[in-house]
Amino acid sequence: MISTTALTSGDAICFEPPGLVPFERAWAWQQELQQRLLEDPSAPEAVLLLEHEACYTLGRGADPSFLGFDPADPPAPLFRIDRGGEVTHHCPGQLVLYPVLNLQRHGADLHEYLRELEAVVIDLLAELGLQGGRIDGLTGVWCEGHKLAAIGVGARRWISQHGLALNVDADLQGFAAVVPCGIRDRPVGRVADWCPDLSASDLRAPLLAAFSRRFGLSLRPPTPQERLQGW
Repeated sequence: MISTTALTSGDAICFEPPGLVPFERAWAWQQELQQRLLEDPSAPEAVLLLEHEACYTLGRGADPSFLGFDPADPPAPLFRIDRGGEVTHHCPGQLVLYPVLNLQRHGADLHEYLRELEAVVIDLLAELGLQGGRIDGLTGVWCEGHKLAAIGVGARRWISQHGLALNVDADLQGFAAVVPCGIRDRPVGRVADWCPDLSASDLRAPLLAAFSRRFGLSLRPPTPQERLQGW
């Protein structure tokens, strides 16, 4: 695992759009931020923290047999995107963290990057008195056998996209329409199953803090010149 002491300290722009964000808008924002770093690899890194309107996403090589519905008539918008992994569900009450990083500043190893994103969630759960963990051969974070966080990333010339989705107080019914992450024998869970008084809004700041510590970044709001299109 990448040591946090080995990560390059620096500042990163933190975007927290209000309300529920359609997936296609957040994806366009990630592509805009990725392009900035592709054009200037020394530019500030960025992170988006948001909640999505209900939708489903498929990784670039995902198997459509894990869908429990006709992809031509989905129960919520369906997107095939440029990340690894199988199908997942996004919905209100789920915190989605999209780091757009120059991974050459953070070890240049996608496998280890996934482990660090898992560690962000494990660190956060530990603050809540919960023991999050990994399962060998699988990506994500579990608590007592329930998957609380799904993780899937993509990168272009070492500039990352996508990230992690943590179920906090989400309605999990939408997961019943798919085989989440292609894993049939392990249920999905949410933080509120153990901490019923917590909401997604309560965990926004702690999640950002856990991410900034793990990656050695100081998060700051965007300047007017750094705002995203359609903000």
